[in-house]
Amino acid sequence: MLKIAFASTDQERVNLHFGGAEKLVIYDVSPGRADLVSVQQFFKAEQVGEAGRSGRSGSEQDKVIPKLEFVDGCAAVYAASIGGNSVRRLMLAGIQPIVVDEGHEILDLLNEVSLALVYGGLPWVEKAKKKAVSSPPESPATGESRKLIASIEELE
Repeated sequence: MLKIAFASTDQERVNLHFGGAEKLVIYDVSPGRADLVSVQQFFKAEQVGEAGRSGRSGSEQDKVIPKLEFVDGCAAVYAASIGGNSVRRLMLAGIQPIVVDEGHEILDLLNEVSLALVYGGLPWVEKAKKKAVSSPPESPATGESRKLIASIEELE
């Protein structure tokens, strides 16, 4: 129902800065289920001189553009850090940027979204649900599937 992206090196934990992420993972989340949709590797931004890096915003080598293209259609992006410029660009694309502690388990976040789809509690999920109702269905998942928590009873 909702596509969610994570900046992660291992597909288990959120542990990368969005702009500098070398890997992004997308799951399609519905109540009680998360399907791996896609994993994408990106080139690492290289240090140029003492004060700069290649891949800066507004340059020919803007490192964020390929990431924005990859997460297009996602409701949210979770990362260990997201710079102000990337936050603005994600918001303009209709994607909720979410910063979590480095090392936060992706499965925990997927379960949180699953429960929010059923019970509410996360304003960005409510907004994304309304948007998803008016959008055509996305392409099917191509990878692994995870069973998630879909009810409070399952927490016990």
